[in-house]
Order: sequence, then structure tokens, then C-alpha cells
Amino acid sequence: MRRRIAPLGLRTRLIAAFLLVAAISAATSAALTYREARTAILKQSQDTAVSSMRDLVGRLSLPLPPRPDELKRACADLARSSQPHSWMVYAEYAGNTVSSAESPNSTVITDELRAEARTRPNGAVQRVRKGKEVYLTFAMPATFKHNDRTQSSGLVFYGVMPLATEQTTVQAMVVAARDGALPALGIAVIPALLAARSVLKPVRRLRHAALSLGRGKLDTRIEVKGSDELADLARTFNETASALEGSVEELRQAEARARRFAADVSHELRTPLAGMLAVTEVLDEEAVHLDSDTAAALRLITAETGKLAALVEDLMEISRFDARAAELHADEVDVAEFVRKTLERRHWQDRVATELPAGLRARLDPRRFDVVLANLVGNALRHGGADVHVSAAEEQRPDGARLVVRVADSGPGIDPEVLPHVFDRFYKADAARTRSAGSGLGLAITLENVRLHGGAVRAANRDGGGALFTVEMPLEAAV
Repeated sequence: MRRRIAPLGLRTRLIAAFLLVAAISAATSAALTYREARTAILKQSQDTAVSSMRDLVGRLSLPLPPRPDELKRACADLARSSQPHSWMVYAEYAGNTVSSAESPNSTVITDELRAEARTRPNGAVQRVRKGKEVYLTFAMPATFKHNDRTQSSGLVFYGVMPLATEQTTVQAMVVAARDGALPALGIAVIPALLAARSVLKPVRRLRHAALSLGRGKLDTRIEVKGSDELADLARTFNETASALEGSVEELRQAEARARRFAADVSHELRTPLAGMLAVTEVLDEEAVHLDSDTAAALRLITAETGKLAALVEDLMEISRFDARAAELHADEVDVAEFVRKTLERRHWQDRVATELPAGLRARLDPRRFDVVLANLVGNALRHGGADVHVSAAEEQRPDGARLVVRVADSGPGIDPEVLPHVFDRFYKADAARTRSAGSGLGLAITLENVRLHGGAVRAANRDGGGALFTVEMPLEAAV
């Protein structure tokens, strides 16, 4: 597996970019300075040497053809008068070569220079590198005038001047440029840090503000400084935060009104429903003395009134959860005994199989845990048919011991498309089914009660068929 390289931070990239620009600028400036200075130094030495050679050759007075001793003496005179440095002078005439040095021939005078000397009466210049040494070689033909025309005599003088001094000067310039660039780069770190800070400080403020906004502090704003792009970004953030705060406040008010309306309606319905239930109970007892049609109508009214009363109670319960007014009153209970009593109160003990370990105790809210069990078991009996199984156990989790209760049935199971919505309020798997046996809030209330205990509830299908609801809660509920 290839190891992923962590990306560099914005500060590092800004400083690196700043130093890169500074390095490129310093290198470019040093290169241009070096080139111009090198050209100026070498050109000055070259011009001085060529001009001096031209003047000296022009003042020579030699008979043609010159004798070898006269030619050698002329080479020595030219060498003694060399400027700006000492030369070695060579002379060539009619295939003969003499010089001011011990050897009459030079290894740095090239054929190209000889060819240029034959075509240029004013002389030719060439720089030649031999090993690590650089030489300035220049040729100056000796000319004479005939009928106002300058003609070549065939005699050519060559000067060979080492450029060691100039090379040393140029090398010193390179070292100075290099030594000066390193401290300059070090000093460039300071403005780089300042520039990075000026960019990163607003970005850091924006990040903190975004985190604060994400945590729900919708009144978070950023202080706007300046008029650059970062200031425009801060203004945009503030405008967006203001708009979001207004929208959320409107939603909160609408939600609060809806909750208050549901709670008020449920509360107002309790009193008339209580009276209706009392009346329907009396009428239900008298139904045996009435004709069959009237008795059926009375029993239907009794059943529907009971459902309406259950719906109102569920609406009031869910409204307390929405208003965060639901409280947990925990007490230590024996889980096995508690589950059995829940089933007995509803006369389900003969219809539900249990697997309850003895001695398992948990601290929870008895009333709310009773609602959880009743809703899950009732839902299994209603939709899964017979063979409902309830089990409880203590299981260890990374965050501590948990009470795990499973309610399974042997029915057709839950449609996979319905599974994500089984705990939604008033959710109907079949859109054509406008009525149901329950209020449509039972599983939603179950979910809220389990969450209030700090637990979770899940719905799934068993491999062998049927639905499985799993409840996990801490053995010690947080109060």
C-alpha cells in the first residue's frame, strides 16, 4: 500500500513560494550582473590590448623583407611595451615564425585567427580556453600605404595575453554574488513570514468562525478589516451568516408554533375524550340489550373513541419530546421480572416466548421502558403474528456494559424500502392504507424513549424470516 504524503500547509507553501521568487530574483540579478561585469572587464582588457598593439605595430619601421633577427627584436620590443598585461608576441612572414618567447610557435593561436588576420587589415581578436586557462589572442597585420591605399605587407604580429587576472576578478564576483544571495534568502524569510501571517490570520479567523457557526452559534460574525479580497470574503461570510440566522430563527418559530399547536390541541381534546370514553363504556355495557345493528354501531364508536384517546396521549407524549420537556426517572429494576410483568399486564404472556437471564439488573426509567417493550411486542404481535420472541442480555461494548433487548417475530418481515422509515412518525408502508390499528406514533415514541436513556434501537430482517428489533441501552442510564 502506497503511503500517502501529507499535503503542505498554506503557511509553508506561501513561505516556499516567497523564497522561491526571492531565489529566482537573486539568481537572475546575479547572473545578469555577472554577465555584464564579465563582458565589461574582458572587453576593457581586449580593447586596451588591441589598441596598444595597433599603435605599436603602426610605429614599427622594418625593411621588407625583414631579416629574422630584426623581426625577433621587433617582437621583443612589442612584448616589453605590452598593455595592460604582459604579452607574448609572435610574428609570421612568408612561412617563417619568430616570437618573443623561447618557442617560436604558440599552441593557442588558431587557424581561424590566422584566416581573419588575412582578411582584416585592422586586426582580429579571439578568446581561447586551454585547460583551465583563458587567453586573449589578437592578430595585427603590418600594412603600408601605396598610392593612398592601405596594403598588407604579409607580415602579421600575434599577441597572446593570459586573462588570469580578469578570471580571478570574475570568479571573485561569482563568490561575492553567491555569498550575498544566501544571507539575502535568510533575510527574505522575515517578509515571507509577515506576508504569510497577513494572509493566514484572516483565513484562520474565517475558519474559527465557520466552526463556531457549525456548532450552532448563528450570531458569529467576523471583523472586517481593509478592502481586499479577504475582506470581501469576510463580508460575504457575515451576510451569509445573517441570512442563515434569520432563516433558522423563522424555522424555529414555525416549529415552536407547530409544537405548541399540537400540544394545545391534544390537551384540549383530553377533557371531552375522557367524557366520551365514560359514555361509550356505559353504552358498550348496554349494547347486549339492543338490536344487532345498534350494538355494532356502539361497539364501533367505543373502539374508535379508544383509538382517538390513544392518539391524543401519543401526540402529547411526542410533543414533550419535541419540546425537550421529557424527563428520565431512573430506578433499578430486575429486567427479567420487569419484562414478564409488562407482558402479563397486557395478557401477552401466553403469546410471547421469552429468554430472560436471572439476576440481570439495570437502572432505567420503568414507565418509559414499559412503553418501549409494549410498543415493540405489540407491533410484533400485530404485524408478525404468532411466535414472537423476546430476549434480554448484558453485552460489553467499547463504551461500557449494555442492556440488549431483542424482539423477533416470524412474520413476513419488513420491506427493505420501508426499513429506513419504520421509526418515522405516521409513516405508512402502503400509501393506499389510510387507516391502521395503531396511532402511527408508537415506534417514533419508542425511538425517543430509547434515546432518552442514551441508547439506540434498530430494525432489521432475520435470515430465517421475520422482523427483528434490537434495543441497546446503558445498564446505568444517565439521569
